[in-house]
Amino acid sequence: MANDEYDFNSLKSILDVTDGNLASNLKTLEKENYIEVFKTFVDRKPNTRYRRTIEGEKAFEEHLKALEKLIKQQYK
Repeated sequence: MANDEYDFNSLKSILDVTDGNLASNLKTLEKENYIEVFKTFVDRKPNTRYRRTIEGEKAFEEHLKALEKLIKQQYK
């Protein structure tokens, strides 16, 4: 969640995943309304950008809280 939005190729590079794997996961996140998808053309080439939604940001924060709770339980 470092940036407001990313394009497909940037996400692919950062996450080091295949096109199919990334596309599948992005489709799931879009279906859950965790991200918004924006399709445009740049120099006649398709450009797809993804931006987190408020709902997606809340879900991510809840996920982090759950992970922190799990880690704290391991060190009791």
